[in-house]
Amino acid sequence: MQRLPDFEAWAIFATIAKEGSFAKAAKVLSLSQATVSKAMTRLEARTQTTLFHRTSRGISLTESGYGVLEGANDLLNRGEEVEAEIKEQSESLRGLIRVSSPMSFGLSNLAPLLPNFLDKHPDIEVDIQFNDQQVDLVTGRFDFSLRIANLVDSSLLARHLCPIRILLVGSPAYFSKHGTPKHPSDLADHKALLYAYDDYGTNWRFHHEKEGEFAQALPPSRLRVNNGDALQPALKQGLGLALQPDFLVWEALQSGELVQVMPDWKVAPIALYIITPPGRLRPARVKALIEYLVKHLSSAPWKELEF
Repeated sequence: MQRLPDFEAWAIFATIAKEGSFAKAAKVLSLSQATVSKAMTRLEARTQTTLFHRTSRGISLTESGYGVLEGANDLLNRGEEVEAEIKEQSESLRGLIRVSSPMSFGLSNLAPLLPNFLDKHPDIEVDIQFNDQQVDLVTGRFDFSLRIANLVDSSLLARHLCPIRILLVGSPAYFSKHGTPKHPSDLADHKALLYAYDDYGTNWRFHHEKEGEFAQALPPSRLRVNNGDALQPALKQGLGLALQPDFLVWEALQSGELVQVMPDWKVAPIALYIITPPGRLRPARVKALIEYLVKHLSSAPWKELEF
């Protein structure tokens, strides 16, 4: 099996040659003299070459040592350049940020926030993937994602932004024609419109403060979509009722195009989170965007509304 080069030993070798002694190199590198000595023993054994003459008066490079010194210096210098570059990127507000966001929420609430952030930070680039499916942040190489979910028992690194209420809504015309449900059992006689990625499926569960839990199986649906916005035209035209997040319907509820029913029967609460991959070190540019979104999305316009 092929082994990687011993980069640490080559860097120590270059430092010894520069400083003129094992002791001085150990001090510069904040290593013990024993560690430095073992690195040279390891390197000479690996290359089957003597790199230093060692005498009681000091050390000097062998001809072989002189022959590889330039290459070792190049390795050390390039390593220092790479570390300096990545450190500068992590500490400066420049570079690429990759974000994943739900489609409807991202278009209506995330996208409008981006111009001001980009104006303020001209050296930052933002690459956003809008997708209602939950993505793997690590394999997708995302810096973070916005996620609307119930993460009470999640092991993910999550920052809570604001609660999201799930409301049972329909148009006034629909309820005028089909009646207004008062209890979850009434939904057996209604036309439900479904969102593919929610946790409710065709068996909606509710909780009432006094009456407790109740689950109701739904009749076959005429419309099932993988994006919440796609339900809005059918809802407003009176083709059915649906469970919808407050951020998606708050304006229609205010205008009267949609109305909420069964407000005392609650669906399990969810919330808006910023999810980050494992590890807590974030480049400055990523921290800047996260804090910017926390500031603006934690005070979302629908958050304080009463429906």
